[in-house]
Amino acid sequence: MKLGLKQDEVRVVEYTQEWNEEFIRVKNELVENTNLAENRIEHIGSTAIKGMSAKPILDIAVGVDDLGQVDKELLQAFQKAGFLRLKVERPGEIVLAKFTDDTYQEKTHFIHLVEYRKEVWDKLIFFRDYLNADEAARTQYLAIKVAYLESASTGINAYTDSKEAFVRDIDSKRFSS
Repeated sequence: MKLGLKQDEVRVVEYTQEWNEEFIRVKNELVENTNLAENRIEHIGSTAIKGMSAKPILDIAVGVDDLGQVDKELLQAFQKAGFLRLKVERPGEIVLAKFTDDTYQEKTHFIHLVEYRKEVWDKLIFFRDYLNADEAARTQYLAIKVAYLESASTGINAYTDSKEAFVRDIDSKRFSS
């Protein structure tokens, strides 16, 4: 299993069980370095959806009580585990990444640091669980990814935008179940 995408590269590879094994390895490393409880570290994104082809980057949700209280000590603990804070501005989220080497050209893992059991956390976990439980949704999601890749191999923002309506539709089901 090889993880990693260069900046703005978009590539999808076949599902592998090794993604889950890598998540467990990283989760243990995070628990050891940060002292966060295991239940606050979840595998999310397409690599967490059984059988789903995905970008070869592992996404991890890490829940904290209050994003406003994230301190230098916690960020240094993530750094000990190989994660650096990115200058990405997302509401309700701090994004960190792990890279293949110190050129910082190829990302292999993302941490989405969010407030535990609040809006962003719930959205991320619900999406993963819904797709794991619904084969038709998985098929539809993969078709959206493939359609984008038929016309491009770069443009991570456009790739994400191409999936946005689907993601919003799935999220709307959180309130109807």
